[in-house]
Amino acid sequence: MSCEKFDLARVQQCFEECLHEEEDVQIEAYIKGYLELYKFFTAMGTVFGFVSSDIKSKIDILEELRKMEMEKYFSVKTMMMHERDSDLLEKKNFVSGSRTLLRLHRGLDFLRDFLRRLSELDGEENTCAACRTAYNETLAHFHPWLIQKGAVMAMYAMPTKNNLLNKVCADPEKAVLILPDMLQVTDQVYDRVHELYTVHDLHSLP
Repeated sequence: MSCEKFDLARVQQCFEECLHEEEDVQIEAYIKGYLELYKFFTAMGTVFGFVSSDIKSKIDILEELRKMEMEKYFSVKTMMMHERDSDLLEKKNFVSGSRTLLRLHRGLDFLRDFLRRLSELDGEENTCAACRTAYNETLAHFHPWLIQKGAVMAMYAMPTKNNLLNKVCADPEKAVLILPDMLQVTDQVYDRVHELYTVHDLHSLP
């Protein structure tokens, strides 16, 4: 069965909705945007297995927490405050939403860096080097050596820019036009989430 195509405009729309709360990020819109990004990873198959393997499980955890306590998991800020005030961040047998989101946050850093480098390539250039550099500067810092080695090996199968866009995007020409604006709003979401982790001193959650 073929994978559903990746829609950059949908990501941009969802991430713009994320930012409606001042100095905060709405979790529901963040999840919707990330589910669209997940299509990018799945469309690439095993190449991005090192990052896509647990994205869906992390999203499922956040959605389940929202179902149980919608108000407390409305935004990143309310989630962090609730879990800290309730001593849930390190509670045994509890999967922290703040910890879960931190993993997605790191994955977003990799993807935005890769897509930015991708936008700078010519159509027939191979994407392997851009992907490897983005990985080494982001996610690799949090992966053990064995996963790093497997990720870099998988990247040798990366296609040219044109072939990649044709593979993952419903409308590659439109995607090229949308990409700069999509990256701009993605940067805003990333920076705001990063600042919240800094303010609440949660970057080192285990």
